[in-house]
Formats: sequence, structure tokens, C-alpha cells
Amino acid sequence: MQKQKDIFVIGHKNPDTDSICSAIAYANLKNKISKGNYIPKRAGEINNETKYVLDFFGVNTPEFINHVGTQVKDVTIKQTPSLSKEMSLKNAWITMRDMGEATMPIVTEDGKLEGLVSVKDIATANMDIYETKILALSKTKYSNIIDTIDGTMIVGNVEDTVPENSKILIGAANPDLLETYVEKGDILITGNRFESQLCAIEMNAGCIVVCMGAPVSKTIQKLAMENHCYIISTPHDSYMTARLISQSTPLDYFMRKENLLTFSTDDFISDIRGRMAKIRHRDFPVLDREGNYVGMLSRRSLLELDNKKIIMVDHNETSQAVDGIEEAEILEIIDHHRLGALETTMPVYFRNQPVGCTSTIVYTMYQENQVEIEPKMAGLMCSAILSDTLMFRSPTCTPIDQQAAERLAEIAGIDLRKHAEKMFRAGSSLAGKTSREIFFTDFKKFSANGLNFGVGQISSLDQTELCELRPKISEFMKAAELGDMDMLFFLMTNIIEESSDMVFVGENAKELVENAFGTQAQEDYIHLEGVVSRKKQFVPRILSVVQQ
Repeated sequence: MQKQKDIFVIGHKNPDTDSICSAIAYANLKNKISKGNYIPKRAGEINNETKYVLDFFGVNTPEFINHVGTQVKDVTIKQTPSLSKEMSLKNAWITMRDMGEATMPIVTEDGKLEGLVSVKDIATANMDIYETKILALSKTKYSNIIDTIDGTMIVGNVEDTVPENSKILIGAANPDLLETYVEKGDILITGNRFESQLCAIEMNAGCIVVCMGAPVSKTIQKLAMENHCYIISTPHDSYMTARLISQSTPLDYFMRKENLLTFSTDDFISDIRGRMAKIRHRDFPVLDREGNYVGMLSRRSLLELDNKKIIMVDHNETSQAVDGIEEAEILEIIDHHRLGALETTMPVYFRNQPVGCTSTIVYTMYQENQVEIEPKMAGLMCSAILSDTLMFRSPTCTPIDQQAAERLAEIAGIDLRKHAEKMFRAGSSLAGKTSREIFFTDFKKFSANGLNFGVGQISSLDQTELCELRPKISEFMKAAELGDMDMLFFLMTNIIEESSDMVFVGENAKELVENAFGTQAQEDYIHLEGVVSRKKQFVPRILSVVQQ
């Protein structure tokens, strides 16, 4: 049975409680009503408030994913078996021919890649090598020679290696001439000539290969044993034996060991295309994180990409999405924000409702599908609604949100007000955090009329804490690299007083906020009475001024 494809349910970068809880709850719902393996993921670090909620309801934090581009592990990896470096060229060629493989790996017993051999390498070995000492140089074993020439060991040990400096010779000359060119350790290919065989032994040859299956006399065998000269019998004639014997060379001598182009299962296809294009191999070895051989990646595999499948929750803009979203296949979008600039290659299920929280929409979908909500899921969705609506104080809150939260609280067995207070206090604690960590706790990017700006926000029950934080955040923002951002804004929201101090930086930022809110700003901040929602009260006003 084929394994079901993983489908990731992911919120936005710098996730808040709704982003995490709606991902978990929606993945849970999809696993109950649809085919597939739906997995909640997160695109950033969770904040203290979200951590408190997950811990309170005993739910594991979703695994972090920083990129959803197509990786090597998402495409077809051929399970090409490996060859042994002791294997002869002949057997390697037969194996590659029968399997239809142009390139095959050589792998150690513990799974590490040692080298590669291709059909081109074998052709080069057969056509371009004119070295008569090739068997000695490559430390060829007699077992390889016997296997390659279909021989039988008459005298000697098959596991021994060809002596150093031995040459391959054909004994076509008479004994007088043989004496002038046969040297110690040489391999002499000859027929049933007693005189030639005897001459080779007297000249301390390393091995005599007797062709055509000719019988070897007891005298020659005895003399060979006494002089440590091996004798091999082969059914082939001298011409065929001479052709085949060099093919007994082990792969270890000819395989490519240096500068191998390998890929990891975690590599992104977009990153490796260029490297693959520069080297005209058909297949490339793939290794896992531990460096173990996994299989071979072929060029053809790139024509059959299986992009990651994604469901986006609590956002619908590319700038807020996990990196690589443009390479992924988006299946659904569940959100409650304004429509942003996001293009998809295929039609998607898009549910966008003007409510205060994505988890409110998810709760509605549980009801529509008549799926019972477990207490843990109810607790997560209730917490998300309380967080996004600031316990129903936010102007984004609708009666639907409040009704959903009250019903979910019943299922979860929690007191709304007590739970909200503990949750907000856990989230508003800034102790031990750097200015950078605080700034990016809940940060989103926006664009309009060629202007790029980022907006961060934190909420607290303690006005003194917020006042002490403001100069630190201002200093951080002034020193920060804006990158592609023209302006940065940071809302410090007091939940109790239902107001925000907003710090800003960037050219013309002061004039922009004064025009947007009709209030005079200080040098680097402005007090906004009644403003607690980034989505409904702050960003729309900024966009309105920009678009004018």
C-alpha cells in the first residue's frame, strides 16, 4: 500500500497563538474528514503566550519548517544498487549492461560512498589503456583473472595478488627469444608448448596462462610449484585471452574517487539545477544527513517533480508565508485577513471570512462537517480566539467569535476570563528577552504602491513595562537594517487601557502616521487611543494614506 502524501498545514512567519492553534486544529480536522496525512508545522519560533497554551492543554509544539521548496527527497530517487570496488571491469560492465545503468556507485559495507563508475569509465579503460603492467598497478587478484577468462587455477592460490611490476606477455616466440623479454613476475599467455612453459618457469615468471584448455604436464606443474609460478588454464584462444585479461582489473583502480558531485536528500532542487547543468552526467548520487548512500538522482526525475503540498492558515500573502512557498503546491487557504498578493498555479479552496480569528473559521468547519471536537482542540481554538480578539475587546471581534469561544470553553472545561488573564500574563512577560526577540515576536510585512513596510506588535497588561520598553525598541529599530523595508512600525498595546504606543522609523514615517491618525506624533512614537488591532485599525489607515 502506497504511503499517503504528507500535507503541511502552516501559519505565517513569526507565528502568534492563532497561527499555531489553527494549524493544529485544522490538521486534526482534515485527518478526520479527508484522505492524506495532514501535519501542522510552524514557520517561526512560538511566543510565550502560545507556549503557555500548548503546555496547558498538553499539546506538542509543531515542528519547525523554514522552507517548503521541493527537495531532493521529494522527487524519485532511483534505488540503484552498489558495486564492490573489488569487482572486475568485465563484471561491472555486464551488471551495468543488464540493468541499463550508465552510472553506478561503489559503497562500503557501512553504507558510505567510495566512488562512482560509469560506462564511459569502462570504455576508457578498454580503449585508452596501453599499460602492460595494468594488472600489477591495479593490484588485481588471481580470482578476478580466473573469473574474467573463465579459467581454472592449476597451480597457485586464487586469493593472491599479481606481483608488482609484472607485465602481460604473449608467448608466441621460440624459447630462445622468450628468454630475452620474460622477467620475474610476468604473466605469460601461451599454448601447449612445453618448451615455452619451461622457459617461463626458468625465467621466474609469476604466472603462465595456458590457452585452449590444453593439458599441462605433471612435470611443468611440479616445476611451477617449486618455483612459485602459478598456472591458469583457460578455454579461450590467445587472442581472446589477451583481450579479456585486462578486464579483470578491479573497479578500485578506475572508479572516480575525488571531487564527486553528490547531493543531500535535504538539498533544494532550485539550488542544484545549476550544478547539474554544468556536469553532463545522467545520474548523481544522493546521501542522507549522515553521509550514507541513498540512491541516484537522474535528470529525468526533475521532469516529474512532486512539490510539497501546503495548506495556509491565518495568512494569504507571500511576504508572510514560509520561504519557498512559490515552489509549493497550495491546496487551501483558511484566513480572516485582507486579501494580499498571492498567485497559485492551480485553483485552490479559499475560505476567507471577516471574523476576528482564523480558529473561529476552523471551529465553524468542525460544525459543518459534524466532527466532534476533543477538549484539547477546543482549548487551543478558544485560546486563539481570546488572543486575537484581546478577550473580545478588539474591534475585529464579532458575535460569531464570542459565541465560538464560549462554546469551546465549555468543551475544554475552562473559565474564559481566568484562562485569558493567565494566558495574557504569560505572553506579556518580557523578562529575559532581547529587543530583537521582542520586536519580531509578532511581525508582518506589507506592501502598497511600491512602499514596503513592516509592523510588529506586542500586548501587555503592564503599562509600566511598556513604558520602559519603548526607548529600547526605538533604539533597536533605528539601528536595524531595513533591507527591502522603507519603514518599520511597532505597536505596544495595553490590553487593559485599550490603547497603543506606536514606535516608528523610516523616511517620512512621522508624516505618514500623523496623516493616518490625525494626531501629532513625538519624534519617534505616537500614542493611539483606542487602537489595539493591527489588522483592522492600524494597517488599513496606513494603506489608505499610502494609496492616496
